[in-house]
Amino acid sequence: MAAAASPALTLFLTAAVIAAACLCAEAVWLDLPQSGTKCVSEEIQSNVVVLADYALMYETHPSSHPTIAVKVTSPYGNTLHHSESATVGQFAFTTSEAGNYLGCFWIDSAEKGSGISINLDWKIGIATKDWDAIAKKEKIEGVELELRKLEVAVQSIHQNMIYLKAREAEMRTVSEKTNTRVAWFSILSLSVCIVVSVLQLWHLQGYFQKKKLI
Repeated sequence: MAAAASPALTLFLTAAVIAAACLCAEAVWLDLPQSGTKCVSEEIQSNVVVLADYALMYETHPSSHPTIAVKVTSPYGNTLHHSESATVGQFAFTTSEAGNYLGCFWIDSAEKGSGISINLDWKIGIATKDWDAIAKKEKIEGVELELRKLEVAVQSIHQNMIYLKAREAEMRTVSEKTNTRVAWFSILSLSVCIVVSVLQLWHLQGYFQKKKLI
């Protein structure tokens, strides 16, 4: 008969799964149109490290070498990275405000072609850490290294929870203000309707009295 897993082991495995999910960073393939722009966005909180590598894929264009332009902007429209006539590149920055960060790509060469693809590897937060370099620098390995990863992952999850809680409070405040404004607008509209109705009745009554109909 197999022994039941202890709560501590279950908690550890759960944390490991969460940490693995937080540490992963998948590459994105973007197919660029011949004219126009293809953009990707990511909602990121403030004080987070962002690292991205992009490269133009030549498999579909073995005989031509088109180039692309890249522009990355902050939620307030500030340009964080701008490159032209590029085939490969990298950008890195630390976010200064929370919101949607936008990365746009378009073909800027005379050779437009068709079916041009970009490989974009966009990493955020703890996914940007070089754990091999950290392990060599701090001389840690094995279980100690995995525990360090879990610690950083838990800290990241905690920061994300605080950020989501703050966003929820902000949205709740906006919703309450909107509901209050709608209520006051409804009261004002009803008051105007009542005043207009009373004035109409007063005018009609005066008209009928003037015409000696009542």
